Amino acid sequence: MHAFAENIIAFIEQNQTWFPLIMVLFATAETTAFLSILIPSTPVLAAVGALAATGALSFWSLWIGATIGALIGSTFSYWLGWRYGTSVLKMRPLRDHPEMVEKTQAAFTKYGPATILIGHFTTIFRPVVFLMAGMSGMTFPRFMFWNGLGCVAWAFIIPKLGQFGGDLIGWIWSLF
Repeated sequence: MHAFAENIIAFIEQNQTWFPLIMVLFATAETTAFLSILIPSTPVLAAVGALAATGALSFWSLWIGATIGALIGSTFSYWLGWRYGTSVLKMRPLRDHPEMVEKTQAAFTKYGPATILIGHFTTIFRPVVFLMAGMSGMTFPRFMFWNGLGCVAWAFIIPKLGQFGGDLIGWIWSLF
């Protein structure tokens, strides 16, 4: 695991009172355009899910915090796309990754607004999918429907996979 993620996990273990807020911050970073390229939040969420398997942390606090953070970050990114249009794609670091924009545009063409739901789970779409939803003129209620589904599902599934992995490791360890 990345050293940054390891330090965050250690911090969370030592400061459990702040755990839900930390999850809000990491999920916000993971779903905010620009930040999602720079901050490895998905591995942190999976690792924290593994900690929840030990009973050290509450899975439900994790899920609620991550859902709120995902809603904040993705909605802010939608607003950026709506407000500034394609000019945000010319800013760093997105201008250095035109393949993300091309693949996201192709996904919108193929899957329509379900791309927003899919975007929560794919690294290649996440930095731009919410921006492009705002740029496309998609109505806010339509965006929030698909985005809400994606936020709730992503905030549950990613840590739950980590929790499942933690349970599996604990089970294997108990065999020895």
